[in-house]
Amino acid sequence: MATSGKTPLPSSPAGARALALLLTGVLFAGCSSARSGPEPVPPDRSTAPVPRPSALAAACEVGLPTAWRSALDAGELRTPAGQRAVLTDTGPGWTVVQLTGGDRRRAALIRAGGTPRTLLDLADPVEHQVLAADFDGRRWAAFAVLEGRTLDSPWSLYVWDAETGASRRLARADRPGPLPQPVVRDGTVHWAQGVGDGRATVYAAPAAGGAPRALRTGVMDTPFAAGGLLVWRESAGSSTRLAAVSLANGRPAALPGSLAGLRDIRAAVSDGGTWAWVEGESAPRLMVWRPGDARATAVVTTSPAVDGMDQLRISGRLVTWRTPETSYALDLSSGSYARITPAYGYAQARGGALAVAYSVGNAKNADARPVIQVVDAGRLPGLPRCG
Repeated sequence: MATSGKTPLPSSPAGARALALLLTGVLFAGCSSARSGPEPVPPDRSTAPVPRPSALAAACEVGLPTAWRSALDAGELRTPAGQRAVLTDTGPGWTVVQLTGGDRRRAALIRAGGTPRTLLDLADPVEHQVLAADFDGRRWAAFAVLEGRTLDSPWSLYVWDAETGASRRLARADRPGPLPQPVVRDGTVHWAQGVGDGRATVYAAPAAGGAPRALRTGVMDTPFAAGGLLVWRESAGSSTRLAAVSLANGRPAALPGSLAGLRDIRAAVSDGGTWAWVEGESAPRLMVWRPGDARATAVVTTSPAVDGMDQLRISGRLVTWRTPETSYALDLSSGSYARITPAYGYAQARGGALAVAYSVGNAKNADARPVIQVVDAGRLPGLPRCG
């Protein structure tokens, strides 16, 4: 239920992320803080190489193969009876969901083939929503809870210890700023939050406990992990640019290739190897760049696939995104893309996993059935080639 003057929050965390740029876009009006020269960061060697043709070209749209439909159907998550599930985030061998049933709402972690393990029972099972999460696959998970139904509601960031099963609050944000997307690496949690005057600070804190350390303050968007880098868009006078720090030590870091020269792009994402972003307002296009490419390629330019394109995600050869109508996946190895969810569905490729979420029936009705499917992206066959 929205209040006067506030942007109503969609009914799912995925919808909240879809509107994140509406919130953060108003922040790009000032200048970012200056730092000393960046240091190079080695690539993340854990990132699997992307099977690739000699050069990227404009992709075509194809139908979703039967093998994909079958794999997704086989990967449907089984959640407890009587509990409604909403997809939060996924990664290699794990998925975080929000489960609601009766008078209880909780954040839960599901490992491959396992049952939901509670991360936290939310204090308000109606107003509070699980917004984003990350898990290192071993011990530490971090997740954010939005404490209301509008994008300017306060949010809290929690860290969960798999060894004890306990969660503790790491931070709370009650000022406008980027919506949280925690990044957990090597026992450290990274995030950004508003600090006032239209500015935000990137923080790093030990998951096991300890004072957060401020890494950078400026007018910025939500950071994302890109191999060994933490990257975000920030204001650079009258335009915006990409900036980065090393996830290993928090120091300013150089961006690869020509990425440092990009201006006024949106929805950027990377898995540490391949980079993708959206550029252009009147004629938006999905751009892709990989190490060794002389320049970025406009891979998808055809409406409606790029109209309102946001929530870009990437894993190996797959790039996923959402439009106001549905979600798509681009297969870089075949040079084609396909619609992979029904109307208003959400998809994300991340860390070797591909997850989709949609409703069978009208999502606004109580009898609608939410569907969440998670598969190993590397086991999916290539999409059909163009022509």
